[in-house]
Amino acid sequence: MAKRVRGSRTGRPVMVLLDLLGRRWTLRLVWELREGPRRFRALQDAIGASPTMINTRLAELREARLVELDEAAGYQLTALGEELLRLVLPLHAWAEKWARTTAG
Repeated sequence: MAKRVRGSRTGRPVMVLLDLLGRRWTLRLVWELREGPRRFRALQDAIGASPTMINTRLAELREARLVELDEAAGYQLTALGEELLRLVLPLHAWAEKWARTTAG
């Protein structure tokens, strides 16, 4: 049975992903891990969210198999997480272009 998420009665994978990525701080955590592993404290300093919120989002990302914890290096993207990042980067470039065209 499909996992139900907000905004979806079907639990289709794309809806589950969009629900996960739409949660506060989730994409920011993925973004902060784009250049390699980071320890919890470094993520907290970079993001400015509460430790509870960061722990919650990291747990969700780990459950989704997008992030893993390497005891020696810290949190890092998995192969799936890196693939997701590669898909998000063109959106980031487009958003930068869009922001320039809408700037006042």
